[in-house]
Amino acid sequence: MDFKPLVTLLAIVNPLAIVPFFIHYTRDFSPEQRRRTIVTAAFSAFLVIATSALLGLQILEFFSISLASFQVGGGMLLLISSMNMLNAQPAEAKAQTNEFEDGAEKAAMGASIAVVPLTIPLLTGPATMSTVVIYAEKAQSVLQLVTLVGYGVVIGLATAVCFALADPIARVLGKTGINVMTRLMGLILAALAIEVMTGGLLKLFPILGRAS
Repeated sequence: MDFKPLVTLLAIVNPLAIVPFFIHYTRDFSPEQRRRTIVTAAFSAFLVIATSALLGLQILEFFSISLASFQVGGGMLLLISSMNMLNAQPAEAKAQTNEFEDGAEKAAMGASIAVVPLTIPLLTGPATMSTVVIYAEKAQSVLQLVTLVGYGVVIGLATAVCFALADPIARVLGKTGINVMTRLMGLILAALAIEVMTGGLLKLFPILGRAS
């Protein structure tokens, strides 16, 4: 059995590195809301990998979308998320009305945050999707394709474990440490967003690379 796709996906997804973002976006959530966010994010990561493996090439061809265009769009999502982090603004920050409405809004927001930006594009962005599509294209049998989908299960479990350990990490760092880490990760994320967008733009417009 070839474990190279799994090792590659673990290196690209790297759920441990996304823990600061998870802490930032769920810092005001209740334990139950956070657990739901973890489950949704883990399942969404698996779903993205499985869909990319089984239907990635067909989906891109159907919509006539290139991987380069996908990179630019993902980079824009990352840049928006980084701006929020640099301003230390939690995604769920809204004017509170009554307790029931606030709880309902946070429950819906938790599901939304779990998908965007935690799963897409932070966990499974253009690099992950394109990697899965490449390995799916190289698959020579149904078993190899099913194995690739199974690796998505491993990625989902790894994501759930890392996010579940976010609470002890938060207790060790404290509020000040989390704020500092949030802004630092926001700055790093902004740089990564520019890198992702630049890579896509250079593929779409090769003349930009020749001009430099």
